[in-house]
Amino acid sequence: MSILRTVTTTVFSLALMGAVFSPAAKADEWNRKTVMTFSGPVEIPGVHLKGWAVLPAGTYVFKIMDSQSDRHIVQIFSQDERTCYATILSIPNFRMHATGKTVVTFRERAAGEPEALRAWFYPGMNWGEEFVYPKARAAELAVEANAPVLFTAADIPAEVEEPVAAPVIAQLQTVPVMAVQPSGEAVETAAVVTPPPAVELQADAAPTTLAAVLPATSSALPLIALFGLLALGGALGLRMVQKRVM
Repeated sequence: MSILRTVTTTVFSLALMGAVFSPAAKADEWNRKTVMTFSGPVEIPGVHLKGWAVLPAGTYVFKIMDSQSDRHIVQIFSQDERTCYATILSIPNFRMHATGKTVVTFRERAAGEPEALRAWFYPGMNWGEEFVYPKARAAELAVEANAPVLFTAADIPAEVEEPVAAPVIAQLQTVPVMAVQPSGEAVETAAVVTPPPAVELQADAAPTTLAAVLPATSSALPLIALFGLLALGGALGLRMVQKRVM
């Protein structure tokens, strides 16, 4: 009987560990949590914490906060994730070949100027986040980089006390987005970025729907039941072996 208790306890412990740690792993996959270290200063679009229009060299955490069919909201945190430095609007942009590592691209700038954040691609994904700048700054960057830059003409503050505030998020979810050419001409985003297939966007949004409907522990119950049955079967098998030996 002691063997039965030992096997059952061990297997149930493993099952419970899976129930505790699996949701966290899925959450990281959903919000694209990525730790990035910049060797030099990096300019970011608004909305950002006052004094943080340019991120100093250092380590930061990037996460997707909100997902919709045609836009995402990316947040940049301190390394310990206690301070939100920026809440940035982005548009999904498709690329032909995914890579197995994080890719961050920047706008070309004059020597001595901080690089300007352009896009972020999560490992293994064919599409990433093309960041949206305020209209005036986007026009300047388009000329400097000789390339189109996404912008919003909406009156969104560049710096705020709380970049994670609900009114800021609500505004980013609805503002119109276009692109400005180096010539100054405004064009639709479709002329600049290639949106991912609709099926990929739907798959990406699925975790949000599931999280709203299912209890946090619901997905672990079948796993626990399966391990329980395996434990009982294993214990009975050991008991039969003991009887034959005796």
